Amino acid sequence: MNFDEIIERRNTHSAKWDMMEPIYGVPRDTGIAMWVADMDFRPPACVQDALQNMMDLGVYGYFGDDTSYKSAIQWWMKARHAWDVDADAIFTTHGLVNGTALCVDAFTETGDGVVLFTPVYHAFAKVINAAGRKVVECPLVNNDGRYEMDFAAYDAQMTGAEKMVILCSPHNPGGRVWTRNELQGVADFAKRHDLVLVSDEIHHDLVFGDNKHTVMPLVDPSISDRLVMMTAVTKTFNIAGAHTGNVIIHDPALRAKFGATMAALGLSPNSFGLFMTTAAYSPEGAAWVDELNAYLTENRRIFDAGIDAIPGLKSMNLEATYLAWVDMSGTGMERSEYEARVEKTAKIAVNHGGTFGTGGEEFLRFNLATPRAVVEEAVDRLQKAFADLQ
Repeated sequence: MNFDEIIERRNTHSAKWDMMEPIYGVPRDTGIAMWVADMDFRPPACVQDALQNMMDLGVYGYFGDDTSYKSAIQWWMKARHAWDVDADAIFTTHGLVNGTALCVDAFTETGDGVVLFTPVYHAFAKVINAAGRKVVECPLVNNDGRYEMDFAAYDAQMTGAEKMVILCSPHNPGGRVWTRNELQGVADFAKRHDLVLVSDEIHHDLVFGDNKHTVMPLVDPSISDRLVMMTAVTKTFNIAGAHTGNVIIHDPALRAKFGATMAALGLSPNSFGLFMTTAAYSPEGAAWVDELNAYLTENRRIFDAGIDAIPGLKSMNLEATYLAWVDMSGTGMERSEYEARVEKTAKIAVNHGGTFGTGGEEFLRFNLATPRAVVEEAVDRLQKAFADLQ
């Protein structure tokens, strides 16, 4: 796979590239899009071939017999994550934001509290608030550039009105791969406060170096009666536009509740996503992911070295995901000033940290899943935009 290939995504209805000007004021023709979490790479050939086969047939009817689709998911989770998945436990949702919203609908009531370890993926709070539930922020501890959990503090926050906790594992935006002990802490926390635990593991294939991701079902089997797993091919293979995700529930009671919610809304998956998932979760797809992670590892090294050379900026150590989390607090600048330098001077569109909740206010998030030349250009622009600090 040639990850260095520049694929022109402007004027292709790309949210990432075509919306950076109206949202951030970054010019579309000269700006660099490093905000939306999709990659500027084509998926593996096996995925492209699956779509080509659909086109060659030329009939786009309803999808039937999902045996091979579910078998592909089972194979991937066993081969890549040592996790045995029951085919009957797999629900296919319209992506994992939709999966999150369905969990909130199925397992909580209006006014209930839903716990988030912040800063965390902004869509969680968005759907919780939209459903009339209450976001309960449990801030992560930034221990010398590494996020950690403080369960004693979180226990003290609980009032009994909380009914669910959503975990992002690996963590977006901090890039942490939670250790098995930390995950056990989350499991114990959920048990202590009788919370449904929703574990969003959409980034679990994008892990670097010696870091080891552990899927939550392998941490503590005793939480199966409260555990909901969320996984997807979309981040791993850059097919987010397929809006296909999996909510995997092994407990019969939870499964029945979730299934009833989906049935009441008349939800069913689109055939394009099912064909792409089946193709991606394969040995060819696995080899592509290994190449991708090696490429992203070098992008991360180049970006971090360039950022850390600017006094006052510090990139958090990225253990997983392709989303760099940069601490801007050392600049001593007001937020409006450093955001202007990034967006107006360097002409780079990035995510503002405050949208990720408490603890994110002094950060910016940069997407590194782009050809290396783009990362190098971004680093050069940022160093020039903050040249007076050097």
